[in-house]
Amino acid sequence: MKITLKKLHAKFYKYSVGFFIGVFYLPLFYFSRKPSRYPTMNIFRKICGFLSSSISGIFYKIVFEQNIDWTQTYIVCANHTSGLDVTAITMTLKNNFHFMGKEELMSNWFLSIFFKTIDIPVNRDSNISSFKAFKKAAENLQAGRTLVIFPEGKIPEDYPPKLNPFKKGPFRLAIELKIPILPVTLINNWKLLWDTGMELGSNPGVCDIYVHAPVETADLTIDDAEELRDKVFNIINQKFISSQAK
Repeated sequence: MKITLKKLHAKFYKYSVGFFIGVFYLPLFYFSRKPSRYPTMNIFRKICGFLSSSISGIFYKIVFEQNIDWTQTYIVCANHTSGLDVTAITMTLKNNFHFMGKEELMSNWFLSIFFKTIDIPVNRDSNISSFKAFKKAAENLQAGRTLVIFPEGKIPEDYPPKLNPFKKGPFRLAIELKIPILPVTLINNWKLLWDTGMELGSNPGVCDIYVHAPVETADLTIDDAEELRDKVFNIINQKFISSQAK
């Protein structure tokens, strides 16, 4: 696709997300009023993600290294290269979940309904904001809600993308609460839509998602947080690099 068509496609996808959230805004609003309704809110989030992607010709292929026990609560860690990543993870998970994401999404009119309710906004430049966000995440995890976090902290500026160093916070939290890490490699989302898509555009295709075996934390101590972080980084990075070579 020529760059002009790719940019038109990116705008079409962007506005299709807003369109379907608008279509389902009333049920989303209703189910956002109480935490007990959040599982159903996530179902509508999946519907919005599926419809906005499908109408744009974007689909998701999910491969699991092993069967996942979806009755278990996890901290999901994934690489971050694309505006498609949130929908990709949403389509992958089969339990109750929530995201931790950048504070700026509070002002995004069609995503703010999530970040003012089910999800957790964080200003990563503020220690106080990060502390409050991880405290809230701990409460949600203890209530049985899987946490999704992109431990790079943002979409890196590298193009073609490579993994940037992971923050240590999610891994300390996993050890403190004895919750397993579920690593996910988002293999080629960036090839369909890099970052927001406003610079290079986007195109239809299939997003390949690889869900690794959970990494247990039950026998770890806080002193093992850096080693756990590096282990998860290597799991995701090796799959990401090997997949690009094919």
